[in-house]
Amino acid sequence: MIEKFVRNDRQKELLHLASKHRAELKESAEQIDEEARIPDSIIASMKDSGFTSLPIPEEFGGKGLSLYELVLIQEELGKGEGAGALSIGWHFGILKDLQDRRPWNFHTYKDLCKNVLNGALVNRAQTEEETGDPTRGGLPATIATEVEGGYQLTGRKTFTTLSPHLDSVIVKSTLNGVPADFLVSMNQKGVSLEQTWEVLGMRGTRSDDLVLKDVFVPSEALLEIYDKERKTASLPPAWLLHIPAVYLGIAESAREEAVKFVTSYQPNSLDIPLKDVPHIQDKFGRISLALLSARHFLYSVAEQWDQYPEERMNMQGQLFAAKTQAVKAAMEAVDLSMRIVGGRSLMKKNQLERLYRDVRAGLHNPPSDELTLQVLAMKQF
Repeated sequence: MIEKFVRNDRQKELLHLASKHRAELKESAEQIDEEARIPDSIIASMKDSGFTSLPIPEEFGGKGLSLYELVLIQEELGKGEGAGALSIGWHFGILKDLQDRRPWNFHTYKDLCKNVLNGALVNRAQTEEETGDPTRGGLPATIATEVEGGYQLTGRKTFTTLSPHLDSVIVKSTLNGVPADFLVSMNQKGVSLEQTWEVLGMRGTRSDDLVLKDVFVPSEALLEIYDKERKTASLPPAWLLHIPAVYLGIAESAREEAVKFVTSYQPNSLDIPLKDVPHIQDKFGRISLALLSARHFLYSVAEQWDQYPEERMNMQGQLFAAKTQAVKAAMEAVDLSMRIVGGRSLMKKNQLERLYRDVRAGLHNPPSDELTLQVLAMKQF
């Protein structure tokens, strides 16, 4: 299905590379879920192939991944194993955001790109128990204090995805009463991880707590200050489309499992193939309807972002809606796939059991459905 969205040779090559890593994730899916961690060998393979540096601008040696291409490769990865795809997606998304906005000092950004080309992985550390969902605008409880030669950071971040593999994190802190981003190396003195990640689904994201205790960073580690002027002029977070793409990949994997079941199992109570039973065909039809609508919407929004940069400031509603619709469709597709397979889909050895747990996490990835509806409602006035 995804091949129909490939428009040119470059996208074909990108999809081929993503397919290679999708296969690696799929082969290790059970291990990733049980151990709640992506194997080092898979991360190393992604680095060696240049996959992790795809969003780096061409001027700095990367491929300058477009939003459409990001969605394409993330859906492909999601078909293999959702947690690994979502984890790398956060790294991709951060780099895509920086590529689009270019908010940092030139030399700081160039150095980050160089490090990523050499294999470094980066993510944001924003979420805190005190503030909840960072997209809702709470002031970080992590405090940055100006000291001689730089800043000192103290606080705790939750949901630090890909934590064992990260080389640096962009930490949102409160500086003089306003939010600010700082670039922090994971091997910096005072930085540690607390293993708190014991969850139902997306276990392999290994989103542990990041603890910062009197962490000193130099002055140039201050990346952005989110004052009122910065918030007003900010582009909507198109890079978050890496999230719904993964969930569509999970849904496609669930559909494939259901197809395998009905083409390989024949109960002795039926005198026709299972695939020809009306209620089974009805469920497959509903799966296709849900995924077709969500997929075309998602790719259309991504394409519009790429082709019409002058419209980007007005696209928040479309971007948020694409995520909501994709996750809704993915959950429906997984649910219907399990209804087709029946009770055995609940067994631990059945892939649908894991896919069901993983797809539910989409409800809690940003933006929330409530925020999406609020944004869409405000567009009416």
